[in-house]
Amino acid sequence: AGMAVQVTVLPSPRCLFDEPVRICVAGLLPQQAVTLRASLVDESGELFQAHARYRAGSSGELDLSCSPALGGSYSGVEPMGLLWSLQSKAPYKRLAKRNVLTPFCVDFEVYEGHGDMSRLLGKCTNERWFLGEGVKRISVREGRLKATLFLPPGPGPFPGLIDLYGSGGGLVEYRASLLASRGFVTLALAYMAFEDLPAMPEILELDYFEEAVKFLRKQQQVKDTGIGVLGLSKGADLALSMATFLPGIKAAVSISGSGFNSLIPLRGDGFTVPPHPYDLGRMKISDESGLVDFSDILDDHRDPATWDCRIPMERSLAKFLFLSGLDDMNWKSDLYCQDAVQRLQQHGREVEFCSYSGAGHLLEPPYLPLCQASIHKVLGVFVHWGGQWREHAKAQEDAWHRIQAFFWQHL
Repeated sequence: AGMAVQVTVLPSPRCLFDEPVRICVAGLLPQQAVTLRASLVDESGELFQAHARYRAGSSGELDLSCSPALGGSYSGVEPMGLLWSLQSKAPYKRLAKRNVLTPFCVDFEVYEGHGDMSRLLGKCTNERWFLGEGVKRISVREGRLKATLFLPPGPGPFPGLIDLYGSGGGLVEYRASLLASRGFVTLALAYMAFEDLPAMPEILELDYFEEAVKFLRKQQQVKDTGIGVLGLSKGADLALSMATFLPGIKAAVSISGSGFNSLIPLRGDGFTVPPHPYDLGRMKISDESGLVDFSDILDDHRDPATWDCRIPMERSLAKFLFLSGLDDMNWKSDLYCQDAVQRLQQHGREVEFCSYSGAGHLLEPPYLPLCQASIHKVLGVFVHWGGQWREHAKAQEDAWHRIQAFFWQHL
């Protein structure tokens, strides 16, 4: 009997995906043992869940911002633990948003006891959106461009960003839509494995990326003080190349990238940057899991024979921010990041960098759960990305703040 158990999400059950919330439970018995469960069904119907055991306070309440979890998917005080520890039953699934016009709905449920979760006491739903109020999503098929433009509400002018994902290809919009929700005009740009763009192009043309820069700069709401570019993995070295070879780019962020051109030759006006030499014979496949580890396929980046693949970033007038995870199992991103930072510093350039212990390759917007391994859409193999749950979650929160602060400062 007594009052019904209420689960509330504060300040509101509707929020942006990158916003922290307070999850509170009221109406329990003093010191009552309960289990909290979060469930989310992604767009392909895959169920992601997390659970944690708690004990109510002396007046029958729980507040995840100060009540410690006693075990389950995580332990200790983790206000957003139920989100960042979400995991699918099927292994090697990556939680990513395909359609940014709809939210992810997360159900929070409270069950009696620390056992079989047979008695539901209360529940509520948290709608987590990727598109802020009034942000416009515009599909771009102009010239050769295959992109999506996100415009914050109002006349601006706003800083402009180009957002690039990695060699998995496709047109990935959820990071760009969140950045637009934070006040940046953002162009999510596809460059491989999308519509008629080949899955593994023989060559990438710098002028395709230049077309994207010109398109963004002519948008009325974009500040004319220069634009920023951010990229993950292969997208990171493209971001550095754009900042080096194209005019008008003021700031570039490399996430889990490298200071040399990777995988695919990049053709500019009268020059081609070859890809860093690699040997797929050096990839390792785990006997137990079947996961592929690519981290040793590259020739030694300190060997001068590889230096024609380096991006001459020191020629650029842009500001740079490098982010990498020390537990990246896909790419020696921290080593390659150190190399890039050293080269810039030798030329007297200011550069910011941050390497995160326990973080893997896929540093995503905050509260997207760690994906330790998943299928690589282009290579068709299961790839080990690395990362430890809690450390990776903390790294994503920090990186997200750093990226925005960096672009606000330099744009």
